[in-house]
Amino acid sequence: MTAYIPPPDNGLPVIFADESIVVVDKPAGLLSVPGRGEGMDDCLAARVQARYPDALTVHRLDMSTSGLLILARGAEMHRLLSRFFRERQIDKRYVAVVHGLMSDDSGEVELPLICDWPNRPRQKVDFEIGKPSLTRFRVVSRDPVANTTRVDLEPVTGRSHQLRVHMASLGHPILGDDLYGGEATALADRLLLHAMDLGLYHPLTVEPLQFHCDAPF
Repeated sequence: MTAYIPPPDNGLPVIFADESIVVVDKPAGLLSVPGRGEGMDDCLAARVQARYPDALTVHRLDMSTSGLLILARGAEMHRLLSRFFRERQIDKRYVAVVHGLMSDDSGEVELPLICDWPNRPRQKVDFEIGKPSLTRFRVVSRDPVANTTRVDLEPVTGRSHQLRVHMASLGHPILGDDLYGGEATALADRLLLHAMDLGLYHPLTVEPLQFHCDAPF
């Protein structure tokens, strides 16, 4: 197993903060929450809590994924935001670079997912006991020279590794994916997946909020 070496803490990349929520840009290579085992305590939640002690995690990004992540401030906000996620009242958009030239300009991937327990944390498609999982995609651009496609992804459901498995199932794994990438794993020095847009209604004021963070790739 590769040793966990989190990126240096060069200052918290806060996109937005008020008395209810904190929105941050998580760097690739940083755990969202503490991992199991020694030396796995450094994570985004800990770094945020050093500045906002009442911040609580309501969703996660894979360690290898960068981008927007929202935390609740206090138990009541945690309850409200957790309900928003559970009832799919939060819009999320990702951008990825995948291997190969995708033929369709847009579409959906609907494949049930479940943990591949003997090979965890890998997930797998299982039509018998997998949980319903839906991803919408839209091609942004194609690069015939590099044989890659830049694509916007919308996870309608929020299963573990959903975007990574769904893209790989199409034959277009995300570059740099060390779990599902195959030959695409070595084509980038990180997973080229970034949580780019986050939209929700403010849990207190009901004001519509839209956050955007450009991908670093």
